[in-house]
Amino acid sequence: MALSSGCSCRLAPSILNADLSNLAVECQNLVDAGSDYLHLDVMDGHFVPNLTFGHPVVKCLRPKLPGVFFEMHMMVSDPEKWIEGMADAGANMYTFHYEATKDPAACIHKIREAGMKAGMGINPPTDVEVVLPYIDLLDCVLVMTVNPGFGGQKFMAECLPKIQFLREKFINLDIGVDGGVGPSTIQECADAGANLIVSGSALIQHKNRKQCIADMRSIVDQALQRR
Repeated sequence: MALSSGCSCRLAPSILNADLSNLAVECQNLVDAGSDYLHLDVMDGHFVPNLTFGHPVVKCLRPKLPGVFFEMHMMVSDPEKWIEGMADAGANMYTFHYEATKDPAACIHKIREAGMKAGMGINPPTDVEVVLPYIDLLDCVLVMTVNPGFGGQKFMAECLPKIQFLREKFINLDIGVDGGVGPSTIQECADAGANLIVSGSALIQHKNRKQCIADMRSIVDQALQRR
């Protein structure tokens, strides 16, 4: 499954707030509810003050979810050292943070050599223009609308102009938004130009996940059609 398709809406649950003791079943339920791919948060306790899981968990998930696109959101220091392990585990896309590496271009090259798509995330304090030298090398840019590390944080609308800036300059770029995204904030994200929608606790905890995904997809699709 390819992630990019002419800047169409793609919606992914962030499983950080899912039942991690029953992760494979949770992921399958979210796919069955209409998710386009899975956004798997990897945290090392250094780049962010939280710890989740590494490539052994991803390797266990892969055979249980054949054909499902795995985007690894690597909230880790020195992201280069995790690339081969994640590729071997079956990851499809490796999204690292601009702030976490001294050589983003080399990191992107290593990701591609490992056979994965490459994404770059930027934290709320980071100027969006730092990604411009790398746009032609990337499959997506992920704009954080919370400070990374924990789920359930308040959405930071002040980050949305970054998405708008990128969409105006790159009409076909896959632009992701992650952090506090759900039914109450999706319209703002869609209007700014995001097409890769990562939703965590608002989706995971929704009483009707299928309806939640359908409603958010409709809003994004309408916004994209107006462009």
